[in-house]
Amino acid sequence: MRNRLTTARPTLAMRRWGPPGIVALAAMVALTATPATAAKQPRQTAEAVAPRQAGEPVMAIVSIKSQQVTFYDADGWIMRAPVSTGTTGRETPAGVFAIVEKDKDHRSTMYDDAWMPNMLRITWNGIALHGGPLPGYAASHGCVRMPFGFAENLFEKMNIGMRVIISPYDAVPTDFSHPSLFVPKPDAIAAAPGRADKLSAEAEEATRAADAAKKAAAAAAKEAASLPAALRKLEQQKARADAELAFADRTLANAKNDQGRGKAEELKQKVAAKAADAATQLDAARAAAQPKRDAVAATKEAAKAAATRKADAVKAATDAKLAGEPVSVYISRATQKLYVRRNTHKPAPDGGGEVFDTSIEVPVTIRNPDQPLGTHIFTAMAKTDTGLRWSVVTIENGDEARNALDRITIPQDVWDRIGPTALPRSSIVVSDEPLSSETNYRTEFVAVLSNEPQGGFITRKPTAPAMIASDDGWDNGGNGFFFFQQRDPYVQPANPRRRSQYQYYAPAQPMQRGFW
Repeated sequence: MRNRLTTARPTLAMRRWGPPGIVALAAMVALTATPATAAKQPRQTAEAVAPRQAGEPVMAIVSIKSQQVTFYDADGWIMRAPVSTGTTGRETPAGVFAIVEKDKDHRSTMYDDAWMPNMLRITWNGIALHGGPLPGYAASHGCVRMPFGFAENLFEKMNIGMRVIISPYDAVPTDFSHPSLFVPKPDAIAAAPGRADKLSAEAEEATRAADAAKKAAAAAAKEAASLPAALRKLEQQKARADAELAFADRTLANAKNDQGRGKAEELKQKVAAKAADAATQLDAARAAAQPKRDAVAATKEAAKAAATRKADAVKAATDAKLAGEPVSVYISRATQKLYVRRNTHKPAPDGGGEVFDTSIEVPVTIRNPDQPLGTHIFTAMAKTDTGLRWSVVTIENGDEARNALDRITIPQDVWDRIGPTALPRSSIVVSDEPLSSETNYRTEFVAVLSNEPQGGFITRKPTAPAMIASDDGWDNGGNGFFFFQQRDPYVQPANPRRRSQYQYYAPAQPMQRGFW
């Protein structure tokens, strides 16, 4: 990739994209600009398209310094254009993001219904790439404006989850190799679809069995629910019969003559028969009730066992399905943790975006944890004969990228779980920063550089806490992902190194992480 990324020659696209009104407005501004204003505005790179057939986009890099965005496929850059990022006090945050939503004809809910066509959202609090006017310098409220036509041309090519890197300076991917990077196994990748189908079928069967066991338990409980009332009624009948028998006994004992004793004896015989019948009915009902009580306990335990088997089967099916997706890893020096995410491609239940699996989060050991690592994004660009071809993009200097990886001891069981089926577009992000509070169940990783200004990020309303409670399938069937997810509680705190005066949003209380 070294030659491919550094030797490609741009073809300047001298197209004028955008509505005629925008072009006219730009012409008026150019005619009326003073020399001082012109000197203030940095010269921007023209739109360019690489002179080759473009592949699937892997990442986009926005340079705040150069006011430029460049899109890359596996073989190098494919498109670039000038942009307009956030103005002073509304700065676009530098950091690591991914596309979480696409909207062809988006209207802003924050800025007077402003038109933001071909919007590629990267945070749920309102940061996005979209078409817009470019005055030649940073002028937005925090978004990244691209030329109207350029944004329209690339919109359909972008996928949910595609990495977007916003760098304070110019940054490009360079070839990279290291023993800690994933080395997939061809046999594991080849076996993944068949294994996913098999486990999916087992999960479906376990789901059906769990549903049947749950219904059986509910039916047994419903049948047993009437037992207490029925038994109480029979007990009351027996109690009345016993009381009548006792009264008959007293009447017989108090009889004064033969006639009275005869009537009392006749009454006693009738009442005794009634009492015996009541006792017989009560004993029979009690005997019949016990199996029903036993059935309630048995079906309840069976339903619990079936639910456990279902959860295990669904988890196995989930892992197998996720094995066919690119994997993203984030390693934070701030939290001393490693996080893993994969896109499930399951629509978010509250609308907008897709659900990301967040089931792996483990401690990680970092040598010399007091020393900065920097922020480095390692990306698997394409398959090779021996595994994957990797690149690295560094957007915050700390330690050199290779040294940063050397300092990290990654849990082997995690690597064994996700490494064998790692695919192109998989990534490993190493950073001094914690995950932003904007990282939630429907985002990939969101992390901003805390020593760079990000007013356009801080001043926006944070994403509201959200929760899913669902056990339906990946394709809304009954055998897929089993989510109990919340917004991640790992809030990125204020950092005294950064130059912005704004403080990060922090929720009042951290929330418990969920898992399937």
